[in-house]
Amino acid sequence: MEQPVIRVIRKPILTEKSLQEATEGKYTFEVDLRSNKNQIASEVKKAFKVDVLSVRTRILKGKRRRVRGTSREKVGSKLKRATVKVASGQKIAVFEKG
Repeated sequence: MEQPVIRVIRKPILTEKSLQEATEGKYTFEVDLRSNKNQIASEVKKAFKVDVLSVRTRILKGKRRRVRGTSREKVGSKLKRATVKVASGQKIAVFEKG
């Protein structure tokens, strides 16, 4: 049975904290919930042509939101973020200021 093709890297996370970590060679991306660390590392290497040293992942719970006009709550989708450390001297242009 064939594995389904998934788009591993969804988008870069451009927050104040992630831009600060980018100066240290650590880049944060939102990734597919089903992806694993090996897939993330190979996709970053292929897309940005950098050497990946390590990948750290975390799953964030979905936000709870009130349903208008009722006392019920709705839970949003989970997110998975990956922080990728690249070899010293290498950079990913998306995270550069300017």
